[in-house]
Amino acid sequence: MKNLNIVERRKFISFVNKYATIIFLFLLLGVRETIAQENVPLWKTLPEVPVLPKADDSGFASVNNIQMYYAVFNEKGSDPVLLLHGGLVSSDVWGFEVPLLIKKHKVIIADSRGHGRSTMSGQPLSYNLMASDVLQLMNNLNIKKASIVGWSDGGIIGLILAIKHPEKINKLFVFGTNFNSSGDKDEPVDSAMSAHFMAQAQANYRLHSPTPDSFFVLRKKLGAMYNKEPDLKPEEIKTITAPTVISGGEYDQFIKREHFEKLAQLIPNATLEIIPNVSHGGLLQDPLAFHKLVETFLDR
Repeated sequence: MKNLNIVERRKFISFVNKYATIIFLFLLLGVRETIAQENVPLWKTLPEVPVLPKADDSGFASVNNIQMYYAVFNEKGSDPVLLLHGGLVSSDVWGFEVPLLIKKHKVIIADSRGHGRSTMSGQPLSYNLMASDVLQLMNNLNIKKASIVGWSDGGIIGLILAIKHPEKINKLFVFGTNFNSSGDKDEPVDSAMSAHFMAQAQANYRLHSPTPDSFFVLRKKLGAMYNKEPDLKPEEIKTITAPTVISGGEYDQFIKREHFEKLAQLIPNATLEIIPNVSHGGLLQDPLAFHKLVETFLDR
């Protein structure tokens, strides 16, 4: 680049911007092709997630008694979408989805309390508390209404917000989300895959957290919450009025298919979408299929 004149540099930058999405899609297809060649079932993989694009705005918001990290992409885009991640990880997991979604939408990501860059308080973790954090973040960022795309714990937070604050939710898309323990599977999970996930999660935590040595504190707090939550009541779920998609992986290792079906039945006019050949990490294993469902839902 140093040897290019100003006109050539501008042409190069214009080319990259114009074809960035195409290049990104080829990279995604390349990941899938590599997995296929290695003869590993897609649902048993944990693909490396691309680095997020540069945000238009990012920082920390004082919500409840923590500092909550957020980032905003395509700030002047329409129909804001809030992406909420699952347990133990951070908003970095949206590295596949954000570049695709920002073509049409303003996109906001955030790290849940104690996760990623956000701080932890002495309070016990609860889904209601984390939903309150998100609500306050929306207010701080002057987001009057947004669609929510939530994975696992992020989907539970989305359900709570749709129940308690329907005026704030435009549409709701949840993936790999349970509403109580009745959907838990009893069979053991793949120990090698679980160990790989935990190592990735701990490395990401150490990279971003203001308390990099406290990953096991987070695990302990989440474990205490998981022992009794979520516990959403059917009568609460039936009050959700936002257009909703309940999605899950064909091979989800934690939640029964029947539980996804039940959740979709409880929410008026909700639809069920099962992504084939993926598990609980389906948004990473087949990001193109995941995005297609999200985009189709948000744009209709």
